[in-house]
Amino acid sequence: MFNYKPVLFIIGVFLNVLAVMMLLPTALAFWDGEHGTVQFLESAIITYVAALLCMAKGSRELGRFKVRDMFLLTSMTWVLVSGFAALPLVFVEHISYTDAFFETMSGITTTGSTVLTGLDTMPHSILLWRSLLQWLGGVGFIVMGVAVLPFLGVGGMRLFRTESSEWTDKSAPRTATLARDILWVYLTLTGLCLLCYWLSGMNWFDAVNHAMTTISTGGYSTSDASMAHFGKASHWVGTLFMMTGGMPFLLLVNAVRKNHWNLWRDEQFRGYVLFLTTVSVVLATWMTLHSGEPFLDALRMSAFNVVSVVTTTGYALTDYSLWGPFAVTAFLLLMFVGGCSGSTSGGIKIFRFQLAAGMLHLQLKQLIHPNAVFVQNYNRRPVSDDIIRSLVAFSFAFFLVVAFITLALGLLGLDMVTAFTASITAVTNVGPGLGDIIGPAGNFASLPDTAKWLLALGMLLGRLEILTVVAVLTPSFWRH
Repeated sequence: MFNYKPVLFIIGVFLNVLAVMMLLPTALAFWDGEHGTVQFLESAIITYVAALLCMAKGSRELGRFKVRDMFLLTSMTWVLVSGFAALPLVFVEHISYTDAFFETMSGITTTGSTVLTGLDTMPHSILLWRSLLQWLGGVGFIVMGVAVLPFLGVGGMRLFRTESSEWTDKSAPRTATLARDILWVYLTLTGLCLLCYWLSGMNWFDAVNHAMTTISTGGYSTSDASMAHFGKASHWVGTLFMMTGGMPFLLLVNAVRKNHWNLWRDEQFRGYVLFLTTVSVVLATWMTLHSGEPFLDALRMSAFNVVSVVTTTGYALTDYSLWGPFAVTAFLLLMFVGGCSGSTSGGIKIFRFQLAAGMLHLQLKQLIHPNAVFVQNYNRRPVSDDIIRSLVAFSFAFFLVVAFITLALGLLGLDMVTAFTASITAVTNVGPGLGDIIGPAGNFASLPDTAKWLLALGMLLGRLEILTVVAVLTPSFWRH
């Protein structure tokens, strides 16, 4: 049987945090004299009452937490938090609950797909709420990625953890310390990003919002034009801090702890930086040759868009679908990549491509020398068989989910480009897709409600590394 009481208690804690965070846009709406003060306050009260009920019915005793309980908790938390976070959008913007849930699931999972327009004239409280959701989702996933997913056998963080992540009383202090250090680094980077955006010419409100959605690699903006609304200096700031958000936070935390900043020794970090640099220069060169764009401007636009897509941030700067067939094809493939494991970004992740390349290299060597024994290493350590199995299982599940959602969207009448790229952008948590409807210049408002629920499921699957949610959806998970 499931140990429902501690699951319920922890969900109550998360809802309590959500209710407290709702007070920030409530105060902003009151300060600005905007419509929304009462509505945000009502949402906070409803969420707080639900939190109290969950905590009252739950139990603080976590000692007998089982693996199945953790799977259930991880999936339910994201769904319920998104469900209650949607209330202010319904009450203030008067949109349907489907649209509101899509928006908040996109925010919490740091996907960045949106159904809202008119952001330039939207109440500041709503804009702040969207940014807060992405900021909370970003730090929440980092902590889950380094403390919870390794214990469940998914996410790949077992390759990078130096401490045990087992859910026991003994490891709880270490997990709490790790979470605290991650939050400290996350807050510091957010503050630095805010300052740099302000120095680049943004006002304080825009700087605060974009700092939260940049570090979280979420991509929500305060303008319909996204980052194209701001000056060139802010584009370079965004590129730098989106790259930072896609870095492995555990590596940054260890660097701070040990005051040892030789990050280049890490194979994942090195591959991540080299990949972004190479692709950005190649596409900038293509733009210069293809359209006569000055190289520095081409590099600025190329680097920003490449980093935005690879880190799954999803900011829009220019409509790269107009750059020509080569660029469009390149950006379609970049949607799959993702940042580093243990970062705020989604996607397949750099380390999985590195492991797969290593497996291919070893297989070729094995074919040439069939009697030899080869061991695959990563970061100067042997790679265990369970990591390889996890890689194969994740890859198969990933493409299976993309195919299923694409076919389902096709059944709903969406064209092939829209259906395929919407599926990819949801599961990889990128944000915009390709085509006239959901491309960098469009949004998801015109899609059928059923399509929005399917894509919300895709966002959840992608954010929780697919297998976490798929395990809960299998019949055997619910058998006694």
